[in-house]
Amino acid sequence: MSRFWKIALIVIAVIVVVAIGFRLLHKPAAEGTHRRGARADAAAEQGSGQDGKDNAPVPVTVEPVVSQNVPIYLTGLGTVQALNTVTINSQVAGQMMSINFTEGQSVKKGDLLAQIDPRTFQANYDQAVAKQKQDQALLATAQSTLKRNQALVASGYVAALDMDTYRNNVGQLTATVAADEAAMHSAKVQLDFTRIIAPCDCVTGIRSVDPGNVVTTSTAIVTLTQVHPIYVIFYLPEQNLEVVRNAFKGGARLEVAALDRTDSHPLANGGVLQVIDNQIDTSTGTFKLRAQFPNADNTLWPGQFVNVQLKVRTDAGGLVIPAQAVQRGPDGDYVYQLQDDKTVKMQPVTVANEVGASHVMISKGLAVGDQVVTEGQFRLKPGSKVQALKPGEVPAAPSAAELQKSKQNGQKGGGRRDGG
Repeated sequence: MSRFWKIALIVIAVIVVVAIGFRLLHKPAAEGTHRRGARADAAAEQGSGQDGKDNAPVPVTVEPVVSQNVPIYLTGLGTVQALNTVTINSQVAGQMMSINFTEGQSVKKGDLLAQIDPRTFQANYDQAVAKQKQDQALLATAQSTLKRNQALVASGYVAALDMDTYRNNVGQLTATVAADEAAMHSAKVQLDFTRIIAPCDCVTGIRSVDPGNVVTTSTAIVTLTQVHPIYVIFYLPEQNLEVVRNAFKGGARLEVAALDRTDSHPLANGGVLQVIDNQIDTSTGTFKLRAQFPNADNTLWPGQFVNVQLKVRTDAGGLVIPAQAVQRGPDGDYVYQLQDDKTVKMQPVTVANEVGASHVMISKGLAVGDQVVTEGQFRLKPGSKVQALKPGEVPAAPSAAELQKSKQNGQKGGGRRDGG
């Protein structure tokens, strides 16, 4: 190859390298500028095409803060306990002749529950009665003898020593008759024990013996429980002790309600606190209380687990809002509060107590009449513009003109994106 062609190839190579280098240095900047311009155009299109949509107020439900008297309750887990629990045992040994109750039956005080064979005890009683009559006859004879001889002592027909014997005989027989009286009563008691009667108005349980069984004094026949009225034993944390004691001072009547295990509805109302236990359980940090319920409709049953609400006081003028208005944030509870310019702000609040199942009492952060958002919070942020609706109210449907305008804006935006 000639010298000329070598020089030409070198020059061409240099030109190609320079061209490639220039291209590499200037192409990214141009592309970046083009992309930034495209994004700016798109943002401008979106701003012009969706300006009405992005700035439209968010429909939310708002409710005012109201002032009302709020009952303050303490809640604890409780167990229903019978007013009296009586295990019926036979007090004499013998054959069970009959069972006179149905298991689960309500019985009245004095009702016959069971009958034990009374024949042996009847015979013992009859024997005691006969022995008493015999000794009474001997006593009558001794008294007659003493009376006759008293008139003969002055004439000397009866010695004074004999008179002492007559008097002592009367005294001895008098004591014998008294002993017979006691023996007769004892036999009567044993005879009465063959009739097993209910000691209170109770509900019978499942019996342990059947007719024909031989029972002894250690044989349990049935267990009775008194459920009218009835007790509820419940527990509260020790930090509530001072509150309860202050409310209970002077024998104040503190109302108690029993709810089911899910707190969904009350089982019994009208309970009254009776006693606060005299010590705190160190293993659980709780103290025990006992309430009494009339239980007229048998809604409470011994051994049943219930949730207990103890009313300790009523706060007048409490600030109440729906519970769903309260949101949980990293810094504590807050609500979205409606401002005069139809925007919302995050307002920190302090929840004092629950009010029923759907409301709470606020101790700090709000005033009477303030409007708080109760539905639609998930679409809000501080400063959001809102359309305030009443509970149960829904936003008005868009008009035909608004729908047409929205459709036109959407078409314009789509044309620009296609052209870009």
